[in-house]
Amino acid sequence: MLLKDQKCVHNDTARSALDANTRDQLLSEQLADWEFDAQIGAIKRKFRFKNYYHTMGFVNAVAWIANKQAHHPDLEVSYGHCLVKYTTHDAGNSVCMNDLICAAQIDALDTNGSFGPNFVTE
Repeated sequence: MLLKDQKCVHNDTARSALDANTRDQLLSEQLADWEFDAQIGAIKRKFRFKNYYHTMGFVNAVAWIANKQAHHPDLEVSYGHCLVKYTTHDAGNSVCMNDLICAAQIDALDTNGSFGPNFVTE
């Protein structure tokens, strides 16, 4: 099953850190635009937009996903871009399956037409 079609689970297993092989395989197969930052134990992706209005629309969509999944990212918001970072404190500030699920749902915003035309490619 694709990560974007899954729902976050809130139990000890789901909040456990993924082993590096599983994490890296899922990143390469389903989250190619995300990178693992070993220094902070997080996955991250910078989304770029045409303007502030589209950036804030994206931020609101991310907030909706985070609230629905009860799993919240760190966001750095500025004119024309938003950096999204996921790490799980219960997993020892590392990446768990819930982080990847939410990242995939955020990526789906890019492909479902809601924000796609407003993304700016690097």
